[in-house]
Amino acid sequence: MSAKTNPFGVTENLRDPKRDGSVPTRTEAGDRHSEREVRRLTLTLGLVVREERLRRCMTLAELAERSGLGLTTVHDIEAGRVGSLETYARLADALRLRAEFELADPRRREPLTRRAADPVHAAMGEAEAAHFRGLRFQVGLDEPFQHFQFAGRGDVAVCSLERRALLHIENRTRFPDLQDAFGSFNAKQSYLGAELAERAGVGRWRSETHVIAALWSGEVLHSIRTHAASFASVCPDPIDAFEAWWRGEPPETGRRSILVVFDPAEGGRCDRRRWIALDELAGTRPRYRDYADAVDLLGLGGR
Repeated sequence: MSAKTNPFGVTENLRDPKRDGSVPTRTEAGDRHSEREVRRLTLTLGLVVREERLRRCMTLAELAERSGLGLTTVHDIEAGRVGSLETYARLADALRLRAEFELADPRRREPLTRRAADPVHAAMGEAEAAHFRGLRFQVGLDEPFQHFQFAGRGDVAVCSLERRALLHIENRTRFPDLQDAFGSFNAKQSYLGAELAERAGVGRWRSETHVIAALWSGEVLHSIRTHAASFASVCPDPIDAFEAWWRGEPPETGRRSILVVFDPAEGGRCDRRRWIALDELAGTRPRYRDYADAVDLLGLGGR
């Protein structure tokens, strides 16, 4: 048995023989772990650089000029390739950011201040992560990935290495721009799974379940009902696969795209449902009036 680290930094014991039948040494396993960590870090840094550049409406050439770096170097950094500390420092300075480096204990909870920009979104992710960790699945939050010029993060990623199954959840508290929401979700369906499979060393997932989890609010229900055909086109599959994951029984095979309307609050009644499917919306009453009401009723106003 050898110690193998999954894409979310959790170590578990798995058989991982080499092609000649021998078992990797602890050093070899550590090397693979280090390579995956470097890959994760460089993807995250590249994503930050790209997002900040676009936010400032800068081209690659402009950022290269301001940082004193070559155009190819800036492109490679945004694509998630490894750069020197000086390179990242130059890019940070050109983008008016402060470069920081820290060694963090993965067992410590992320500071609330870093997730306070959207407390309801964070509450949805917390509820989902707590449930799936309770089922002993590996869970990752805000997982970065990059595919050529597209970069993004997966809100909640859950995997079962034993079944080679992946669940990706995209939490949505509102839909101010449907085109942007659908584009982001479609890109993650296309590229996130392959990136996480590479980090996990599983080759490819036997099953992938991609879910838009929308807040159970009147504001969101109105958006979904008004654009029912659009949501049905992007998320055409029934809710069965998500229900199976929630029970701790990931699908064996297949690829699915599902919409659920989700409530981050569990409630005291044993028969209280946490989610409903797209085809159950008719006559369904919202749990929250709008986003502000959810902040109030979930007790998140002080975060």
